[in-house]
Amino acid sequence: MIFSGVKIISGGQTGADRAALDFALQHDIPCGGWCPKGRLAEDGFLPERYPLLETSTGAYSQRTRKNIEDSDGTVIIIRGNSLDRGTRLTRKICREQHKPFLIIDLEEKEESLKTRLAFWMKEENIRILNIAGPRESFLPGIYSKTLDFLGKFLPSEPGNR
Repeated sequence: MIFSGVKIISGGQTGADRAALDFALQHDIPCGGWCPKGRLAEDGFLPERYPLLETSTGAYSQRTRKNIEDSDGTVIIIRGNSLDRGTRLTRKICREQHKPFLIIDLEEKEESLKTRLAFWMKEENIRILNIAGPRESFLPGIYSKTLDFLGKFLPSEPGNR
């Protein structure tokens, strides 16, 4: 499995971030990351079940920066041309910090995406993976699409495929 020995971190925002954390929790994959002070998210207070540390301020940008700094690389999950302000900031900080990042466009062919992600994680020796992307209000459905995509990397049980 691609996530064996990998810790997933994220900022806990609705959408791709939250899907990454839920995926990790559902499959006993170590997870964590940083969230804004007060556990802020667009839907209110980020529930305590998400094992995130709070930054010193409520600024989303501080959370984004700390997650990039603490990871070996960042996957930015989008669908089409869905780079909202926060997603563009993530890409910008990755470039400034010279941290590896990979943009996964869920509108591309699934097999191509799976191959690219697995190759990139191996090439970059990713052990702490930051997963980011648009919030749910900006791109409705990105949560479920991200959860589904990540699930494609789980080993198949006999008879399930």
